[in-house]
Amino acid sequence: MNPVLRNILAVFVGLIVGSAVNGALIHMSPMLIAPPAGVDVTSAEGLQAGMHLFQPKHFLMPFLAHALGTFAGAFVAAKMAATRKLTFAMVIAFFFLFGGMASVFMLPSPLWYTLVDLLFAYIPMGYLAARLAK
Repeated sequence: MNPVLRNILAVFVGLIVGSAVNGALIHMSPMLIAPPAGVDVTSAEGLQAGMHLFQPKHFLMPFLAHALGTFAGAFVAAKMAATRKLTFAMVIAFFFLFGGMASVFMLPSPLWYTLVDLLFAYIPMGYLAARLAK
């Protein structure tokens, strides 16, 4: 397969796999760690209204979803890429970082969580995935 086409495909497949992992973990989150009583976690409006009731344990699954989704997508992209594997893993990491930054603006969260999420869930996971994919 043409290396350029393979690299483009690596990015698309990486984004799909990473999004699927992220979405699956977010979907499972309320089953593993029950949300605060009365908080509707099925809508952005419900989350915004009830975010002040969240305890640190409620932020564990979103962090893991962001980190593991980024890792999975970056790993797949690095494995599939024909050349510059680290570059394509980091492309995935930056896509997810931009998504994480968007979620910070859409959903209010404590400053500590915002910093931990943005600093540790994306770029480090993309780098780690690229290193492990070699």
